[in-house]
Amino acid sequence: MTTGDTALTPARLRRARLAIAAVFCVHGAVTGSFATRIPWIQAHAGLDSGTLGLALAFPALGAALAMPLAGRISHRFGTRTALRGLLALWTASLVLPGLAPGLPALCGALFVYGATSGMADVAMNALGVETEDRLGRSIMSSLHGMWSVGALIGSAAGTVAAHAGTDARLHHLLAALALTAAGLIAVRGVLDPRGDAEAEAPPHFTLPPKSALLIGAVGFCAVFAEGAGLDWSAVYLRDVLHTDAGLAAACTTAFALTMAVARLAGDRVVDRFGPVRTVRAGGALATAGGLSVVALRHPAGALAGFALLGLGIAVVVPLVFAAAARSGPAPAQAIAGVATITYTSGLIAPSAIGAVADATSLVVSFGLVTLLAFALVAGAAVLRRGAAGEEDGGPSDQDEPAAARP
Repeated sequence: MTTGDTALTPARLRRARLAIAAVFCVHGAVTGSFATRIPWIQAHAGLDSGTLGLALAFPALGAALAMPLAGRISHRFGTRTALRGLLALWTASLVLPGLAPGLPALCGALFVYGATSGMADVAMNALGVETEDRLGRSIMSSLHGMWSVGALIGSAAGTVAAHAGTDARLHHLLAALALTAAGLIAVRGVLDPRGDAEAEAPPHFTLPPKSALLIGAVGFCAVFAEGAGLDWSAVYLRDVLHTDAGLAAACTTAFALTMAVARLAGDRVVDRFGPVRTVRAGGALATAGGLSVVALRHPAGALAGFALLGLGIAVVVPLVFAAAARSGPAPAQAIAGVATITYTSGLIAPSAIGAVADATSLVVSFGLVTLLAFALVAGAAVLRRGAAGEEDGGPSDQDEPAAARP
């Protein structure tokens, strides 16, 4: 693949590495800003757990419908230009949910919020893989770590705002303005890949390669647990453990913090142990965290449990996207297809958590999250396939530590 940048010097690549990391950080900060104010938005719109779960399905619905278009948009405008516009739309959409007076308006606002998020997500992951390939070393986990750093920054600011009783509409307006400006500055430094595979316009909708379907299933389990932790941890502490709003929001911050730390260290861990063993160990940690949440029924136990859950699932999605990008000739299209599968879990998770909570309790809902976390232990082996197009019956070097590869 060639690139639109004419001089890929080491200094240019370092700048591109920092720029795409900043893009990931901005994207995560929007999510963190939104997640900590979900209890405020729920109260403002007058929703119970079931209707909140329905509303929280709409971001993933918007993303699932829009992500397959990302390859087409990137081809039409260029990846860097497409990312600039999509990221700006995503940061600006943060203001919409807090303005919704009821369920229908909230669902529409969250659909737009999710659609812009998903398309920006595909574009920035494709650029992340391009930058990783140009650098010749693993960076995807740390890029997703920067997303988690952004989520941590956003959720920390949200915790302060919630503790102070600040209206979420004002909070999100100020956050959107700051993040839009930061995103536009960051995109200026990213690479602008122009490959031969993109010479012809891709189809409007793209299915993932067959080899990537099982990879997407692993991502499905991880994103379900991640979405549950981000969207429902604060509600769990407030409604089940009866904590105040500040401590409930701090739980989301703890979840984001452990994900950030694990992802920032993840490239070295994956290089040493390989993706299969890394995901198996992470699944075990996430399972232990889920058990702590549902069994201990104490704020300290829940905080520790959500932290372990975040730690365990942190590196799964970066590994899924990296494997997806190498499972076919067009990285943006492959990522779009696998991301559609993976984030369909985000469509199912909020409504599933809310429906189960209405029928039983939020404790039972997080029991379901724990089962899916355990599925990562069983499903990790699929990450040794697909990235290089191997047959299912033969292992690839994907399951070997980088140090053991030639």
